[in-house]
Amino acid sequence: MPTTSVPNSVPTNSAPPTPASMTSEQASWFADVFERLVTGVEAVLLGKNHVIRLSFAALLSEGHLLLEDVPGTGKTSLARAMAQSVQGTTSRVQFTPDLLPGDITGVSIYDQRSSAFEFHKGPVFANIVLADEINRASPKTQSALLEVMEEGRVTVDGHSHPVGKPFMVIATQNPIEQAGTYRLPEAQLDRFLLRTSIGYPDHDSTIKILEGSVRSAHDIVVPAIIPAATVVEMAGMAKTVHVDPTINDYVARLVEASRQATEVRLGASVRGALALIRTAKTLAASNGRHYVVPDDVKALAEPVLAHRLVLDPEAEFDGATASGIVAQILIETPPPSERPAG
Repeated sequence: MPTTSVPNSVPTNSAPPTPASMTSEQASWFADVFERLVTGVEAVLLGKNHVIRLSFAALLSEGHLLLEDVPGTGKTSLARAMAQSVQGTTSRVQFTPDLLPGDITGVSIYDQRSSAFEFHKGPVFANIVLADEINRASPKTQSALLEVMEEGRVTVDGHSHPVGKPFMVIATQNPIEQAGTYRLPEAQLDRFLLRTSIGYPDHDSTIKILEGSVRSAHDIVVPAIIPAATVVEMAGMAKTVHVDPTINDYVARLVEASRQATEVRLGASVRGALALIRTAKTLAASNGRHYVVPDDVKALAEPVLAHRLVLDPEAEFDGATASGIVAQILIETPPPSERPAG
């Protein structure tokens, strides 16, 4: 099993010190581990480097991921491979209209031998949970999962049960087939740190997949790069990446511009601004930097902000898209002129 080489200040199996700001040595180690994690998962999800990087950015930012994709693009394979690479556990829940909250969170069952209720954990008690077609379940069931995402614990019969760390939900929606679905409300969409799409592989990747068709993607075991505990440590390190005041000002101007756009009925919330800073820190560390630059914010603006915008129906009818509006906002909002460094 591969092991990772860690600087003296960042031991693998114990929590690293939390300095006021990440050091350049820590940033280099973070980037090396991040790259190895991405490379490992790429063996399963060919030609999807960008999506894999976003997925690990969400995991190391302690957030959740929303995938809007058609069936058969490798969503389950992505969740399994990520869990294997960090020695974590994974579970998959197929959302259907008859799914109950207890089917996700778990239930208390009376044990006659002990004359007490015993809690039986649901599939949400895993490091990476794939919530497949989340919009097919009832709003009550959706809310049960989203509550766990926000609180990191399940409360049943007055007793709280932490789901543990790391914990990440990868939820999927089919953007084509909408019959019999329950659209996620805007307040619930806001709980997802990032939204992206895997999409179909390019021609060369498709050829490689066909050449290896004798072997199923489920048969491929991704080598463990780090233990799950180190994921928690890396998330703590990412929080210490330096953010210059000019970057905070830039993010504030971006979200304010999203609220002022004529095509938008509801712009990005403060939670969206915080999410953009949080993921920009992780992206900076993944690139070996201990400080955030404007390009980090630009690279993440669309996956972090687009799903938080509610468009005006007339603008949407005329062909406006949330991604297009974010792209226009980036053009019209000037970034800081100088590179901030810690």
